[in-house]
Amino acid sequence: MAERFHRKRHAVGGATLTALRPLFRYSYSRDAYILRVVGARSGPVLKPKPASNRFVRAPDRDDEDLGAEQRGPI
Repeated sequence: MAERFHRKRHAVGGATLTALRPLFRYSYSRDAYILRVVGARSGPVLKPKPASNRFVRAPDRDDEDLGAEQRGPI
């Protein structure tokens, strides 16, 4: 019997997973995507990238008003 070892999981974006969908299947026991047909024994193991924690700040209404005051009269 073949010895099992932990294969490194590669984090990939959602668009990449969608494009590779015909080649990979989701394994619930691994909580990752594995290569179809040979994935149980070899090949890459993919997981979705975690959600980004970047915060995008929307401009405040006060910031827009301040810009108008700094320009002065026309």
